[in-house]
Amino acid sequence: MIQLRSLAFNFVFYVNLIAQMIFWTPFYFLVSRQRAWLVPKVWARSSLWLQAKIAGTKSEITGQENLPEGSYIIAPKHQSFWDTIAFLPHIPDALYILKRELTWIPLFGWYLAKMRMIGVNRGSRSKALKAAVAATKEELARNSRQLIIYPEGTRRPPGAEPAYKWGIVELYSQLNLPVVPVAHVAGLYWPRRKFMRYPGTIHARFLPPIPPGLGKEEFMQRLIAETEAACDQLLIEASRTDQPPLPPTAVERLKELGVSA
Repeated sequence: MIQLRSLAFNFVFYVNLIAQMIFWTPFYFLVSRQRAWLVPKVWARSSLWLQAKIAGTKSEITGQENLPEGSYIIAPKHQSFWDTIAFLPHIPDALYILKRELTWIPLFGWYLAKMRMIGVNRGSRSKALKAAVAATKEELARNSRQLIIYPEGTRRPPGAEPAYKWGIVELYSQLNLPVVPVAHVAGLYWPRRKFMRYPGTIHARFLPPIPPGLGKEEFMQRLIAETEAACDQLLIEASRTDQPPLPPTAVERLKELGVSA
C-alpha cells in the first residue's frame, strides 16, 4: 500500500507542478514580482497538501517567531526535495542560489528568472562563490529578501556526519546578516534518490537566529552545534512516534545518542 501511495503521489506531484505553471502563466508574467509570489506559494502549499492526503505525510513547521524582519539568511538541513519547497509559504521574498542550468529549462527557468533567482556556474567553486556573493549583494541592495542556502550543499541522509561547506561562512561574513538555522529530518519520510514516501509527520523548526558579527570559526561551530542538536532531538522523536524506516546513518546516530532504534 505504501508503494502504491508513493507512486500515486509522485505522479500527481509532477502533474500538479506542470499544470500550475501552465495555468498561472498569464497572471504570473503580467503582475509584479511581489504579487507573482502567490503562485509558487500556492504550489508549495498544494504539494504539501497532496503529500498529506495521498502519501499520508503531514508537515508541521514551528519556530516562525524566530524569523527576523527584513533580510536574513535561512540555513536548512538538506535531506530531501521536501526542504526545497516546504519553507516557501513562511518566507516573504525568498532568494535561492542555484545551478545556472536550471534557468535554461523552458518555462521553469522563466519562472526562476521572474523571481530573480541567482544562477551560478558551479564549475569553479571559488569563482561561483564570488559570483554568488556579488549577485546577492546587488539583489539585497534592491529589495529586502531572505537568502536560502543549504550549508551542506547536497542532500545528506538523516543522522549522517555533518559536512558543512565554507560557503555559508563567507556569505554570513560578507553579507552581515543574521542566520536562521532550520532543523528537520524530512529524509526519513521523503528519502533522497528514492521514490518511497512514508507516512507520518515531518517536523521542522526555525531556530533562533545567529546574530551577525561573529568570527568565522565561532559562527561555523555555533551553526553546526545548534542545527545538529535540534536534528538529533527530532530524529529521536520520529523514531519513537512515527517509526519510519531508518537508514543506516540514522540507526548509527541513535546508537551514539544512547537511543534504541
